Amino acid sequence: MNLTNLKQYGWDEFFEKQFEQFSKEGYTAGRVAIENKSNYTLYTDSGELTAELSGKFHFKNEETGSYPAVGDWVVIKKIPGEKKAIIEFVLVRKSKFSRKEAFNDEDGETNEQILAANIDYIFIMSSLNMEMNIRRIERYLTLALENKVTPVIILTKTDLCENVNERISEVKTIALNTQILALSAIKKSGIEELKKYFEGNKTVAFVGSSGVGKSTLINCLCGEDVMDVSDIAQYKDRGRHTTSHRELIMLPGGGSIIDTPGMRQVRLWEGSEGLSETFQDIEKYIGMCKFTDCKHETEPGCAIKKAIEDGEFDEERYHNYLKLQREIKHFENRSNLKAQLAEKRKWKKKKK
Repeated sequence: MNLTNLKQYGWDEFFEKQFEQFSKEGYTAGRVAIENKSNYTLYTDSGELTAELSGKFHFKNEETGSYPAVGDWVVIKKIPGEKKAIIEFVLVRKSKFSRKEAFNDEDGETNEQILAANIDYIFIMSSLNMEMNIRRIERYLTLALENKVTPVIILTKTDLCENVNERISEVKTIALNTQILALSAIKKSGIEELKKYFEGNKTVAFVGSSGVGKSTLINCLCGEDVMDVSDIAQYKDRGRHTTSHRELIMLPGGGSIIDTPGMRQVRLWEGSEGLSETFQDIEKYIGMCKFTDCKHETEPGCAIKKAIEDGEFDEERYHNYLKLQREIKHFENRSNLKAQLAEKRKWKKKKK
């Protein structure tokens, strides 16, 4: 296996150390570029390969989160004479960006959907020509920080916005220490500042709603049209959904992008740590009220109410904090219930 060829895809000592146990057994490694329903496209030291999961892998991995995701490094056996391989193992992830699956509430299951694996930064993208959703940005920030990946807020389409500085100031009220960059991919302004995040073959995940300009920006960074984009009329209005799947895209100057489809729902998978970090300005007042059981409604001496009156944060931000807090609590309760039911099933089997 040519390790030098793999470094362009993000291979480093973290993965090389894990791979030592497999290198003597005829295995090689590849990085998942595209995840299809029944197979995967991999980047390997000998180019692109199509791969399937081995029967042993299926047997050992029942949980959705255990299967390869875009950005994962996998241990494979190449099929001689073909551009195909069999996936045997997934190497431990350096990082991930995940959310709760948006369609599994009815049966009581709480599954994790991994949107991108082994990423160094997350670009949270929001368009300046549409109604900017501050609450959605807060949600993405919470997810990014919970997953311990550095977020960067990217405000796109500055060419269509007459009050860019005002909008940036608005985002700063919720961004805290997160860097904010404003750009126009069409005008190619603000692009150079992005390139530093890819230095050293780093991987950046792009997230955001449909129409914010992810595909246009990717084409701009690649220097060619590698992604379908909407026409200029849609660009000026809302744009449209052009990305239908997650994909790892290599940049000509080094580094890679994981593009994700625009998401209607961004539901938290976990988030207690990310919530505290995203809402530091609110949480520092928790416990400072006159009464220990203060509900922050009509009680006198409420530190939260006073902070809102003093302009430390607005009431809408506080209500979003409570909403996310309830969502995380709901997830934790569901997870605990799921674990209890699994334990009961295990003991029933033992008794039989």
